[in-house]
Amino acid sequence: MPLLAESYQVIVVELRGMGSSDKPMAGYSKKGMAGDVSALLDQLGIERTNIAGHDIGAAVAFSFAAHFPQKTEKLVLLDTPHPDENLYKLPMLPTGGGVHPWWVAFNQVRDLPEQVLEGRFHFVQNWLFDQLLEDKTAINAFDRQVYAQAYTSQDAIRASNGWYQTFPEDIDDSKGKRIEAPTLGIAGRAGYQMLSYALPPYIDQLDVKEIEGSGHFVQEERPLETIRFIQDFLG
Repeated sequence: MPLLAESYQVIVVELRGMGSSDKPMAGYSKKGMAGDVSALLDQLGIERTNIAGHDIGAAVAFSFAAHFPQKTEKLVLLDTPHPDENLYKLPMLPTGGGVHPWWVAFNQVRDLPEQVLEGRFHFVQNWLFDQLLEDKTAINAFDRQVYAQAYTSQDAIRASNGWYQTFPEDIDDSKGKRIEAPTLGIAGRAGYQMLSYALPPYIDQLDVKEIEGSGHFVQEERPLETIRFIQDFLG
């Protein structure tokens, strides 16, 4: 963010349900959270923007570009596409071909996760970091404590699971959508394959870049390479 801020006004949004943002009972569809971003821009008096996101944030950024094309200059998606019908093809059992995304199903369960994980979410969090990072040191002990504190309460767990529980709505919302804005995808090895497969049906002006030696968290694992791709793309 400091490198981007040398040339751009950088606005960092804590999405609905996370950090210091409110944790309401509803409103976690990616279209709804894109509406949150649009309302923020209106409040700030910004008519058009470049928008970037990682993981759930990438899905929100995609939805923003799809529903607010008049406000979107360029779109950057980090390692994750928007939910679509390919999610229904995720294996129920480990296949031996990489990390088995069991948490996508677990997070669909209502009420139970926050009861089980309150005060213990760091066990899941650290397991995910260790599985999805190529460079295990890229997210250090202090960073992990910050994330653990953000996710430790029942409300935070419920809200972040709300992002997943709207996937069926998000999948329906993706049908027939086209992204007009020039779009850059950036990902590690596994994410590069996923973005290269998932994004072309929705985006005409698309460029996907692979960052070697990185897992899922490209902005933490390879920040300079990531920012170089973004700077070149934004111009």
